[in-house]
Amino acid sequence: MNDENTYQLALKQLDRVAKKLKLDPNIHEKLKYPKTTLIVSIPIVKDDGKLEVFTGYRVQHNIDRGPSKGGIRFHPDVTLDHVKALAMWMTWKCAVMGLPYGGAKGGVCCDPKKLSERELEKITRRMTNELAPFIGPRKDIPAPDVYTSAQNMAWMMDTFSTHAGHAVPGVVTGKPLEIGGSFGRLEATAQGCIFAIMEFLKHKKKKFQGCTVAIQGYGNAGSVAHKLAEKAGARVIAVSDSCGGAFRAEGLPYADTIRHKSGCGFLEGLPEAEAITNRELLELDCDVLIPAALENQITEKNAGRIKAKLIAEAANGPTSEEATRILFERGIPVLPDILANAGGVVVSCFEWAQNLMGYFWTEREVKQRLYEIMALAVKRTVDLAEAEEIDMRLAAYMLAVRRVAEAARIRGLYP
Repeated sequence: MNDENTYQLALKQLDRVAKKLKLDPNIHEKLKYPKTTLIVSIPIVKDDGKLEVFTGYRVQHNIDRGPSKGGIRFHPDVTLDHVKALAMWMTWKCAVMGLPYGGAKGGVCCDPKKLSERELEKITRRMTNELAPFIGPRKDIPAPDVYTSAQNMAWMMDTFSTHAGHAVPGVVTGKPLEIGGSFGRLEATAQGCIFAIMEFLKHKKKKFQGCTVAIQGYGNAGSVAHKLAEKAGARVIAVSDSCGGAFRAEGLPYADTIRHKSGCGFLEGLPEAEAITNRELLELDCDVLIPAALENQITEKNAGRIKAKLIAEAANGPTSEEATRILFERGIPVLPDILANAGGVVVSCFEWAQNLMGYFWTEREVKQRLYEIMALAVKRTVDLAEAEEIDMRLAAYMLAVRRVAEAARIRGLYP
């Protein structure tokens, strides 16, 4: 488990920006608490005939700017406070990108690696059944997250639609193309992160081409970031997953790395590469570090040893507040999670809009629209950070919280 409670980290971040904005204390108080918190029991009969009950969570943090939006993860470390933090971060992420959403998040406390596909389907469908009164295209729209995929979203959509009596593709995003998914969704988180890096470097009159890159985490975000970084001309020198990592100064070709990972399930033992730990990867001398794993990876304990010239957070909450301060004082810029990994929710918004319209865009249109939104958000964040002489996390939070607070003020309080 993480050294610091993730929800306490999220609250510290909100307190910091509220003080900077001189936020109305009443609105600040409202934003501390999720609108809706659900805890559900998920009983399933496993393949061996025994019944096991899992615990599921769905937290809807805020809906002042629109329906809530956020992923559902399957992970043994899922807790209520964890999900509350992730839901709050989704509110800020949607707001900083200018999307018509509030934030939500969900999770099931389970170990997917120890469950069969049939058992995972049962958990997904039962979870959907329990959430059905609270989700929908105009209420709350789930999406894939850690250890969930387009297949899980297909099961969710099918379960919800079966109860509705007609197809409801807009109830989830991240679906397969065949049932209303969007082009570009699978690569969106990584693509948005790479766009954010390129725009930041462009602002500094630098190029991504030729940069050395280290990527911690090799799930969808990390592996696709590897592919896209290589395509953009950068040199990925290190990658890692939960079991360990690999380093090669000359670069790790994506094709070789993904072939090895697909073949044995982990990165350890990658041919012609040096074995390294996740901790060692974070401290490598490189141009760009992409944390794409779990929360609280960079803390006050190792922030002083970080050698990267730029950090782009493809994961949620990988850097603690104290570490953010240390890195800022050391002159190491951090593209914060609510900005750097927002590509996924941006293209999810595109998918949702396409489902509501019944009209779909080409892959080129999706990519171009994503680029435009990411570029504008990066520019606004960097401009504010430089004008206020603050770190980019605080700048992004100021933009986001100000927008949500203004929506809350205008809407007022009922009754």
